[in-house]
Amino acid sequence: MPSLKDLKNRIESVKSTRKITKAMQMVAAAKLRRAQDAAEASRPYAERFNAVMAGLAASVGGSDSAPLLLRGTGNDQVHLLVVMTAERGLCGGFNSNIAKLARNKANELLAKGKTVKILTVGKKGRDSMKREFAANMVGHVDLSGVKSLGYANAQDIARDILGRFDAGEFDVATIFYSKFENVVSQIPTAQQIIPAAFETEGAAEGVALFDYEPSEEAILADLLPRGVATQIFSALLENGASEQGARMSAMDNATRNAGEMIDKLTIQFNRSRQAVITNELIEIISGAEAL
Repeated sequence: MPSLKDLKNRIESVKSTRKITKAMQMVAAAKLRRAQDAAEASRPYAERFNAVMAGLAASVGGSDSAPLLLRGTGNDQVHLLVVMTAERGLCGGFNSNIAKLARNKANELLAKGKTVKILTVGKKGRDSMKREFAANMVGHVDLSGVKSLGYANAQDIARDILGRFDAGEFDVATIFYSKFENVVSQIPTAQQIIPAAFETEGAAEGVALFDYEPSEEAILADLLPRGVATQIFSALLENGASEQGARMSAMDNATRNAGEMIDKLTIQFNRSRQAVITNELIEIISGAEAL
């Protein structure tokens, strides 16, 4: 049975931990507001951009003149998985859920005899994927020194991916990230970015009244690389909001658990102290009776 001193030290230790988790929760809440606003502000542009691209893609169809980023290489043997996670932990299952989705996809592709290459964005994703797929890792993007994510960061990642595609290193590219719903709900998401995947059903009707100059193929060839960067930037913003939401929720749970532990330890401390006092009284009474 622990001594009173041990119990007191443990209570003080848990109280210190509770102060830290409470502070981290407040910091995450402050960051969440900015990250959520940024993610929500990017959605209308991304959705409208995709709608325009879908219309153009529908009008071009599967013609041989369509850009390579749209029609693909004609093969799906080599897949590039871009796993986007956070640089830090202490955010619940945020990082592990994204990595789990990517691992499942990688195992599914390998079971079909496909070649899998993995590019990680964020330290936690790299550490998680490296345990099982170290031989499949082809690159890593370190964002630990970036205080505020911008479109330039997405462009750098997009240039890396597009350079690999132009060099013929893969046929299909898919990004993995977490879509922000609310503080307690972040949805791990897989999104194919190469070849560009658009909902083209009914989209041709929306662009039938427009004449493009230059041609649709020329416009797509210019916009598709920007589309890859836009999708990556949107995923980064969604990840940022999801990370802070998950961290806020995790630190809130940790603070509550610390409070419950303090209450239990305090009860145990009081009972132990009462037992010590009772034993001392018994010894005093016994000594007095002996005299």
